[in-house]
This record gives sequence, structure tokens and C-alpha cells, in this order.
Amino acid sequence: MKRVEVLKTYKIFIGGAFPRTESGRYYPLLNKQGKTIANICLSSKKDLRNAVVAARNACAGWAAKTAYNRSQILYRMAEMLETRKAQFADELLKQGFAKQQAEKEIIASIDRLIYYAGWCDKYMQIYSSVNPVATSHFNFSLPEPMGVVGILAPENSSLLGLISAITPCVAGGNTCVVLASYTLPLCAISFAEVIQCSDVPAGVINILTGSKKELLEHFSNHMDINAVVYFDNKYEELKKLKTQAALNVKRIVTQTLNDEDPYKILDLQEIKTTWHPIENIGSGGGGY
Repeated sequence: MKRVEVLKTYKIFIGGAFPRTESGRYYPLLNKQGKTIANICLSSKKDLRNAVVAARNACAGWAAKTAYNRSQILYRMAEMLETRKAQFADELLKQGFAKQQAEKEIIASIDRLIYYAGWCDKYMQIYSSVNPVATSHFNFSLPEPMGVVGILAPENSSLLGLISAITPCVAGGNTCVVLASYTLPLCAISFAEVIQCSDVPAGVINILTGSKKELLEHFSNHMDINAVVYFDNKYEELKKLKTQAALNVKRIVTQTLNDEDPYKILDLQEIKTTWHPIENIGSGGGGY
């Protein structure tokens, strides 16, 4: 008897778990020959709301972790991805990548995780400052995470685009809700499996699959999303994002795929300035 292959069910990733979309909807993913290679969840507005709740609940704990600990966790993700290169190569091949191109994308993805892992405990020193002021105060400025970030991952990249979107966000202490590429979604949920077994606290990274056309409006007007990262260059989409983001003064950040840049961490930070008075103690000198 001919064996029937057990195909993987690609679910979404919310709060450290793999639920099906609450709507029960899906779309078939076709290869270049028109054959269905997977059924992909078509996430709804309710799924987005659930993911934002999970991300908000994880905010305080993730931001409070030491920079060194966040660095360890990102490095662990790179280690886990390294051990699963064959699986991701197979998924990239199914989605139409050439073998050499797939290998290059996986190596670049691992290296990008390590790059931002290295920045976790360094960006604070680079972007913080002691400011000169004309009064008897110490004046300090330092970056703090914005909170929950919505990410619209690049449409033309599968694994590298997803990782390039996520890593600078979480390296800076933010949590995120990511909408994966509609046309190249396979690696997104497989990468969620890497996340789940890499000591990433539940809710820090949440990954949805589905239609950007359907969900873009909800990313931009959700009142508990503090920023949205956008990778494409479609004028109408960007205009809609910026217009609706004004409802809660949400930051809209446009980024590109190919750079490794610590300023991408700064894009999702708020600069907090603290004033501290200098008190003179006695006549013999100053103190604080």
C-alpha cells in the first residue's frame, strides 16, 4: 500500500502556543507548478487582538531582563536555527528558491541573529548621554523600549526578512506582533518553533500569517500597538498607516531588508531624560 505523506499543518504563534486562527479560515499555498504545498492560516482581526494582548502581557518582564540575558536568548535562537538548516532549506526550495540561494538566506539569517545578539548589551552605552545644562543638575538621556511593536514583514523574503524585522525590535526590549509574508510564509511558523525552544518568554514574539490587505488597517489603528515597522514601498499602504496611526500617535518606521544596523534598534526606542539636582553639602565641597 502506498504511504500517504503527513503534511505539516502551519498554524499561527500567539503567546508561546500554536493555535489555529479563530475564524477557521485558511488559504492554499501553491508552488510554481500550481500544486498545493501547504494550507496557511488566514489570520483575523481577533487573532491580532489576541496577539497584542499576549505581547502587552510580556512587555514588562522582557524589558526588565538584563541586556546580557536578552543577548543569550538571541544567540540561542541562532544556535537552534543552525541545527535545523536542512528543514529551512527544504521549505525555501518548496517556495521556489534555488539551492544556493536558500543556503545563502539561511546563513545570512543565522548571522543576523548573532549580530543583534551582540548589540543587546552595547546600544545603551552608544545612544545614552550625560547632557550639559546651565543649572545645578545632572541631566541624563537614555533609550527605553516603546512597548508593543507591530511588524509587517517583507513580502519578497521568507526567513531573512522575518528575522531582520524581529531581531532589532526584541534586542531593544520590545515585544512584537509580526505579520509574515503572504506569498512566502512557510519559514515563519517553523521559525516560531525555534523561538519556542530558545528560552524566549511566551508573548515576546507573536507571528501571524494572512493578508496584509486585510490586516494593515488593524495594525495601524490598534490603540495598544505603540509602533509599526513597514518594509515595503507601496505609497497607498504607507499613507494609510501614517494617517490611521495618528489616532494614538503611533510611530511608523520604514526599514529595509539588507542592512545590519544598530540604528534599527534605536528606531523603536523612546529617549527618556532625567534631571537630578546637585546639592552642596557644607562649605567644604559638593555632593550629591
